[in-house]
Amino acid sequence: MTLTREAPVATVRETPPRRRRYDGLTTALMAGPATVLYVVMLVVPVGLAFYLSLTDWDGFSADPAFVGAANYARLLDDPELRRAALVTLLVAAAGTAGLNLLGLGFALLVNGASRANAFFRIVLFYPHVLSALVVGFLWSAILGTNGAVNNLVTTWGGEVLPFLSDPAWATVTMIAVLVWAGFGVNVVLYLAGLQAVPHSLVEAARIDGATRWQVFRNVTLPALGPSVTINIVLSLVTLLKTYDLVVSLTAGGPAGQTQTVAYLILWNSFHDARLGFGSAQSVILMLVTAALAFVVTRLRRRGEMAVHQ
Repeated sequence: MTLTREAPVATVRETPPRRRRYDGLTTALMAGPATVLYVVMLVVPVGLAFYLSLTDWDGFSADPAFVGAANYARLLDDPELRRAALVTLLVAAAGTAGLNLLGLGFALLVNGASRANAFFRIVLFYPHVLSALVVGFLWSAILGTNGAVNNLVTTWGGEVLPFLSDPAWATVTMIAVLVWAGFGVNVVLYLAGLQAVPHSLVEAARIDGATRWQVFRNVTLPALGPSVTINIVLSLVTLLKTYDLVVSLTAGGPAGQTQTVAYLILWNSFHDARLGFGSAQSVILMLVTAALAFVVTRLRRRGEMAVHQ
């Protein structure tokens, strides 16, 4: 008869109930401040905006009258809102394209460890540091009817250029100023993405005889997929809620032709004392922005997966 020694069975020690309660309390205390801040700064304002959108509150009366979906029904028949929506979509589409093309282009130019590149990075990012109101007033003084550019043009015997007085010119000017003021952020984000591009792949492509364009198209750009997605979504969301630069650059003119939805919300809410109607517009803008951001993100994710397959 032979005796065999059984292998010891590994046992898993359960966490004592007191320890689990302590860990749960610690997690709650650590997440508590962020949760409270999120609720106070986001959940409560969104809930309040939705509630006010169901009233005809003027911002002053003590008891807002409940009107149900009347404000939302009025949105469908508001020609001013339809015009502002078209302007907003144009600004968002053209501005997003401009921000990302310029951001990626300049990121490729200053993507290198040198003092000159460090200097140019600061210069490119500097306009974003300025307040949008300051940027608007600055370019209004430059491009206005009596601005620096037109004074110079008339001095040379030319005619006044309607940068801010003609509807088409004013819209293009507004988009150009938005791109000028914001593409520095895109440069920084694309530079961060370029640092993650595998240098070995780039070198391998060059050894195989690939041109710069082929290296960019087949190696660099696919690797920048996540950065492109982030930049497009951030640019789109930011431009859809543009209002401060409109206030200082065009004030919605000429004849309301450069009013964006966000600018119109503020005008209806505070200038016309129709806070309930303005809240309904803000709820719709929030939902449209979230939907567009979701769709763009999904499409970009599918594109990234297709490239890597």
